[in-house]
Amino acid sequence: MKKNKKVVLAFSGGLDTSYCAIHLAKEKGYEVFTAAVNTGGFDEAEQKALAQKAADLGIEDHVCIDVEQEFYQKGIKYLLFGNVLKNHTYPLSVSAERVFQAVAIAEYAKKIGADAIAHGSTGAGNDQVRFDLIFNVLAPEMEIITPIRDMKLSREEEVEFLKSHGVEKEWAKAKYSINKGLWGTSVGGAETLTSHQTLPEEAWPTKVSESDELTVEVGFENGEPTSINGEKLTPVQVIKKFQEIAQPYGIGRDIHVGDTIIGIKGRVGFEAAAPMILIKAHQLLEKHVLGKWQLYWKDQLGEWYGMLMHEGQFLDPVMRDIEAFLENTQQKVTGKVFVKLEPKQFELIGIESEFDLMQSKHGQYGEMNQGWSGEDVKGFTKILANATLIQQSVQNND
Repeated sequence: MKKNKKVVLAFSGGLDTSYCAIHLAKEKGYEVFTAAVNTGGFDEAEQKALAQKAADLGIEDHVCIDVEQEFYQKGIKYLLFGNVLKNHTYPLSVSAERVFQAVAIAEYAKKIGADAIAHGSTGAGNDQVRFDLIFNVLAPEMEIITPIRDMKLSREEEVEFLKSHGVEKEWAKAKYSINKGLWGTSVGGAETLTSHQTLPEEAWPTKVSESDELTVEVGFENGEPTSINGEKLTPVQVIKKFQEIAQPYGIGRDIHVGDTIIGIKGRVGFEAAAPMILIKAHQLLEKHVLGKWQLYWKDQLGEWYGMLMHEGQFLDPVMRDIEAFLENTQQKVTGKVFVKLEPKQFELIGIESEFDLMQSKHGQYGEMNQGWSGEDVKGFTKILANATLIQQSVQNND
């Protein structure tokens, strides 16, 4: 007896992936394995709920793959080292985690000997490219199946199809699309489809409930966050705890406008208190302990790293090269940063570090120098001006 082909479906439990599950199992005859990937957004109850949704669709083979630690170690850590904010705004809350979800799905598909991989992306966004790109690199022998994209299905068509297969459920479209992960939460709605409207208070997953000023001390060791107010924690624990402390202040809310991989402009809201504060705190500490050219080249390579991560190019070998550079710059990025939290904003108060270059005995800016004389500066500036003087005298008639 011929066995049905196996397909692994990236499963979210929503309308699109529910349609895909039934379509692949009932109409295409696949043995469907659904897989959800936790990058820090699912608690135990949510994981159980996803498994139940798969079971309700008749899918017996469902797994939830936990890659939270891997997401930090292989992704977030370098986004933090590079102070990555796409378009100086967005900490790649969703785009970075999509890469790790796709990698986990591909590895699981290979593990069970699947013939194909499926996902519920439409043809209108970035995720279709990120998933396809990773699958093409890690599992080139497998077919990539995308029913929603390929058949250009409307929401109404999907709902009617599910009803025809006995799936009677309220599929009312949520007013706002929420995607939560370890490195922040994205928020999409009617307002983000415009160029001029902002998201209303009701759209944000975390409500503003704190109003008292609070000063928090965050500790870094070799560039990684390792403590809050003196309490030693793992970096993942620091991110989660800082999120719990800061998000109720309404900190880290913004709307990102950027160029999508497919060439159109896109707009998305996000709340990411811990990522925004940690990136800025880390950057301040670096300003004190790194040299001018280290800071300059970190900015250049960090921006490249973020762009490539955003566009799903995580597996390109150049990413490992950039990571090696970023990691090497973090050897002295150790110390404490003091942050004051207030409603809708935060202030970086200052730092303490044994590697703080402001402790130099050679002089204090604007006050006193110890390492040179006035005559030294006169000679230095004369030589520094020489190249410009020569060009001016040779090329300018006046």
